[in-house]
This record gives sequence, C-alpha cells and structure tokens, in this order.
Amino acid sequence: MWNPGLRGPGPADVLRKQADTTPTKGTSLKPRRIVLSLVAGLASTLLLGACGSSNGTGTDNAAPAASDPAISTPVASPPSTGASASAAAGTGSDSGTTTTAVTARAMNGLGNVVTDNNGMTLYRFDKDEPSPSKWTCKGACTMTWIPVIVRDSVQTSGVEKSLLGTVHRSGLKQLTLAGWPLYRYIGDTAAGQVNGQGKDGEWYAIAPSGQKSATTG
Repeated sequence: MWNPGLRGPGPADVLRKQADTTPTKGTSLKPRRIVLSLVAGLASTLLLGACGSSNGTGTDNAAPAASDPAISTPVASPPSTGASASAAAGTGSDSGTTTTAVTARAMNGLGNVVTDNNGMTLYRFDKDEPSPSKWTCKGACTMTWIPVIVRDSVQTSGVEKSLLGTVHRSGLKQLTLAGWPLYRYIGDTAAGQVNGQGKDGEWYAIAPSGQKSATTG
C-alpha cells in the first residue's frame, strides 16, 4: 500500500503523467502529419525552382527577338542628258555646231573648198534643195552630218558674202551657201580633212561658188 508519508509520486500522479504523455487516438497524430506535409511541400517547391533554373526558363536565357528583315532600296539611275540622250534615242541633234566665219581654202586634189572658223571642211547634201533652201538630213543623220548653225553675222574670206543665207531648223538658223544647207562631217577630226568627200555618192565638200568640189588631177 502506498504510504503517504513516503516521498515520490503516488499512483494518482503516475496515472496523470501517463495521460499527459500517451497520445489519444485520432488527435495526437494530426500535428505530426501537418508538419510532415509542410516539410514535403517546401521540399517540392525548392526542387521545382531548381529544375526551372537548370532548364533555362529564366529571362537571362530567353531567345533573342527576331530582327526585322533588311529592305534594299534600289538606286535610281541618273537620267541621260544632252548628247548622250540623243545618241541613246537615235534621234540625232539639231543643235549643230556654230561658226562665226567661212573661208575658201585650197585642198590637195579638190581645189578650193569652204571651211568654218576652225578650218573644218563644210559639206552639202544632194538630197537637200537650194531654191528655196530646204534640209532633209534629220534625226540620226545629224549625228554624222552636223548642221552648221549661225547666231550673228558671219565673216567671209574668199567666199562671196551675197551667196550666204540661212534656213530655219528647230528654232535655230542653219547656214546656207548658194541656197545649200551646210554641214560638218563627224569623221573629220582635224582642220583640213575631207573624209566626207563623196560619201554615199551624196555628200561633197562645197566650193566657194556653192558647187560640189570635184577631184582634180
């Protein structure tokens, strides 16, 4: 029997202690399960974060945005001007070449022929007409046979001034001699040349009288 005089826990104390330390069914396991669940959830969150970083899902590893495609702008070609435009179109040029003087000059094998102020031989065309003056060389023809244009009075030497005249060509004045419109030949590149003489049987260096220059012995 328990002796109240002895020190130490009595039976009632032992039963109370067991009641405090022994878990009751259905209540004592719930806190432990809650703690375990929290730990497991935290571990899962940490694992998912680590996987996301290793798989490159962060903004540092984002694919660069595609750049806009380059657009090439064609460069426009500069427009043709002046003589190059006329040559490209094959239309020739009525602007001609200007002269301020005509001179009779002796040429080997031709006698006297008329030249301009630069000593270049002047020609007449059989298909033109002298009375009234009329030119028929036009378009591409004028690229080879260049009309002689005058702007003011023309000085003469060895040529009868009364034989000179003009005929209108595209707003300009083409010089005539005895009614024949005058031209220069593109093939003459230096003073004194007569490379156009007899070309096509229609072009001839012009004499001071307005006649064709003829070959002399």
